[in-house]
Amino acid sequence: MGALRAEGITKVFDDGTRALDGVSFVAEPGRVLGLLGPSGCGKSTLLRIVAGLETATEGRLLLDGARFDDRPAGERGVGFVFQNYALYPHLSVRRNLSLALEVARLPRPEIEERVRDTARRLGIEALLERRPRQLSGGQQQRVALGRALARRPRLFLMDEPLSNLDALLRESTRSELKGLFRSLDAIVLYVTHDQAEALSLADEILVLKDGLVRQRAAPLELYQRPADVFTASFVGSPRMALWRGAREDGRLAVGDLRVPIPEGVQGADLWVGMRPEDVEVLDGPSPDAWEARLDVAEPTGDRVLLTLDVAGQVLRALTTFRSLPERLHVRVPAAKRHWFDGVTQRRIDPVG
Repeated sequence: MGALRAEGITKVFDDGTRALDGVSFVAEPGRVLGLLGPSGCGKSTLLRIVAGLETATEGRLLLDGARFDDRPAGERGVGFVFQNYALYPHLSVRRNLSLALEVARLPRPEIEERVRDTARRLGIEALLERRPRQLSGGQQQRVALGRALARRPRLFLMDEPLSNLDALLRESTRSELKGLFRSLDAIVLYVTHDQAEALSLADEILVLKDGLVRQRAAPLELYQRPADVFTASFVGSPRMALWRGAREDGRLAVGDLRVPIPEGVQGADLWVGMRPEDVEVLDGPSPDAWEARLDVAEPTGDRVLLTLDVAGQVLRALTTFRSLPERLHVRVPAAKRHWFDGVTQRRIDPVG
């Protein structure tokens, strides 16, 4: 099975709203492409265009190198899992799983085999005779996934399928989904606004904002080398601190602070970013440390998240749980700082 390729997908609605602006990507079989971004960024519109529920204003979709977007929605071989599950309330779980197969006029023995196999994969064999109202949220989510899985589609399109679950169930279901995806030789497009979900589930992530692709990368690269200020602030929890300043004698002036600018970082207007896990909380003063005032301490188990005031700038630090004074010193190694152009907001990598 070949890849799904999107080339320059643009969507402009009748009221002039530009939901997507030249979006391109390649989604490979056996891999999960996460579509990540805030509400209104265009990710669900993109999913609906792939499904055939919306038509692109410009651009094209190709599957196996052939045009895909000229096929009717019912002939695209798509399994769509919606945020609200969209189960048939008057049908049993068994019929919810089998209905699309019955409509396709598959032989009864094959329908029964697919339903049994799907129920076994998802651990819902004991629920087959129940109605959706008799199920928990997590069970309904499994049935919705099973309805798509039973069709054995070439494309799985998942539109925030875990957003209605509580935090604990969402975490356990993420793990189950990842195992399921690895067993499928299908293309999976997974829409979410939850960056932890995207980093956990996806093999590659497409970050969208205002209908534009801001970055496409593997989860680790996206975290370690965000392409711009938006991606740096959106990906990572707790979020990166970003300070903007002006170049003065080889240093970035941020209020009363002076941050050395490494070789290769050009520009008079710059951002510097620092992730909380890269901030070192010291026991005493150091030549390369800043003095900070502790504003808030939030225990997170064996670590504590500190909100600090560094000469009027907000910095957050994740450190080991211990008693801390109101005045302390912090340091961020130069290699752990992220630099961005103040005008374009694009990443700048130092030399060496």
